[in-house]
Parts: sequence; C-alpha cells; structure tokens
Amino acid sequence: MATIEMESVGCISSSAGVEDEEIQAAVSSHHPQQYSSKPPNIVPSGIGPTTFHELLECPVCTNSMYPPIHQCHNGHTLCSTCKTRVHNRCPTCRQELGDIRCLALEKVAESLELPCKYHSLGCPEIFPYYSKLKHEGVCNFRPYNCPYAGSECSVTGDIPCLVTHLRDDHKVDMHTGCTFNHRYVKSNPREVENATWMLTVFHCFGKYFCLHFEAFQLGMAPVYMAFLRFMGDENESRNYSYSLEVGANGRKLIWEGTPRSIRDSHRKVRDSHDGLIIQRNMALFFSGGDRKELKLRVTGRIWKEQQNPDSGVCIPNLCS
Repeated sequence: MATIEMESVGCISSSAGVEDEEIQAAVSSHHPQQYSSKPPNIVPSGIGPTTFHELLECPVCTNSMYPPIHQCHNGHTLCSTCKTRVHNRCPTCRQELGDIRCLALEKVAESLELPCKYHSLGCPEIFPYYSKLKHEGVCNFRPYNCPYAGSECSVTGDIPCLVTHLRDDHKVDMHTGCTFNHRYVKSNPREVENATWMLTVFHCFGKYFCLHFEAFQLGMAPVYMAFLRFMGDENESRNYSYSLEVGANGRKLIWEGTPRSIRDSHRKVRDSHDGLIIQRNMALFFSGGDRKELKLRVTGRIWKEQQNPDSGVCIPNLCS
C-alpha cells in the first residue's frame, strides 16, 4: 500500500518536536484544541486561567509539570523535559536558566486535586495532582491512535473520528456485516515486504473491527498473517470472538480467537503472532496452479459472546 499524505484531518495530530525558534511562539500562543466527535463538556469552574492548574502548565509543551520544576532568575517556570530542549535559555525572557528548582510550586502541587485532562472527552475522575498522570496513561477516555498500519500516521481521536479518518484519508474499504470473504492475489510471492497488504473495517453489533492481512519475514521464512482488532478498549473487546479460515485442495487452516483492542499497536499484535499465520509453502499450495502466483481466499465471521443468565455460560450471538 502506498503511504497516504494528509494535509488536514479533523482529529489530533501530534507534533514531531519544537525547535528553538518555535518555542517562543509556543509560549505566547493559545493552547492547542483537542478534537472529538462529541461536543466538549464545560471545564469545571475550579479550572480557570488564573488558577494553580494554569501555573502548573509548562509554557512550552503545555503539559502538566512534575518535579523537578525549573525556573529562571525572573521566576518563569518550565518542565524538566523542555529544559533540555531550550538549550538552558528561558523561553519567556531568554535569560539563562541555571539549575534553580521552584520548590514552592512543587509543594503547592502536592495539595491539589485536578480533573483528568480527558474531562472534555467524558472522564469524570478527579485525582491528587501527582496521581493524575498515572491515571491519564490508562484512562478509558483517552484518544485512540490511528489503527492504519501502512504508514506512520500520528492522528488520534475517538472511534467515530477515526472511522471517518480511515475512510476519507486512508481510503480504507468499509463493510457492514459480521462475515467476510476476501481474496488476496500477489504476482510475485517470493518478494515479501514488511508492509500491510490490506486493511478492511467492518461494522457489526454497533461496533467497528479492523481486519488486517499482510506479509512479513518471520526469521528466515516469509509468512502471511491475518488478524482482527477491535476499535475500542480491551475489556470490551473480550465480548467478541472471530474465526478465520483459509484453504484449498482438500486442506484448510482455521483460527479462532478474541480480537485485540486497537490500544495494542498493529506491530505488537503482529509480533505476538496472535492471528492466522500461513507459511509461504502452504500459501502456495492453497494457491494451486504453477505456484508462481499467490491466490488466497480468507473467510471468517465475528460474533458476540452472550452471557446465559441461567447457567453462567457464554453462548455465541451470531448476526444474520
């Protein structure tokens, strides 16, 4: 697949870094807006532009500052990460920073309780300042990374935002239904690139699923792999199961499992071999003919595991 170049996306795109000349502009500019398909909630009244919440925000990266918090001789503060990026110069007054700690601000932070930074996306939690960062790393309301694996895409957002992004910017095929029947053809199966061949998005049970199929090198042997990812959190992904089947000439391989959440990166799922793996010799056998062209037909289905209230046993809920 060719790399998709995006000029404008209605989600969040992370910055590659802030150079020295850009830092001064970052200090005086407005804070970047986070986008969501949901209308933003009103920020709690205790969070205003003149409160400690704003004082604890680094003027360079706009993230919350944690010890050690540094300051210049004029009292301007910034986080320890950005201190190394500004070449020991205060981004506000351009004076030399030195090694001055703002101990008073660090003490103030210990007494604060603040809302999760994803409150505008729906998170209702409030934490002590030094516990907030740990929560935000696993918050269920935090944005998802783009699940497209064919390029280095930095876009993040909620699920509706990413579905629109995949359709409009990556031109991914969208299907409705919980069964699939795909045919994969490659003219020269002896050339194996570490690149995704295909990503297809399925919509069923009111949820979205990503079906990946690709070729990659496993040790010295080229293999083909198909697997499913759930567009949602891991705890919800366990409510679903899927099966994949490939075969021909009286032989077949079957894989059955639980889709992984897109919280797990594409590479993490692939490298854990959590899916249907087809060795090249077997793939060529399934292709038939002169074995000079790869022709694989992968079929499968998705179903929802439904709890039986009488027996406590999960029974499959198949879609029509």
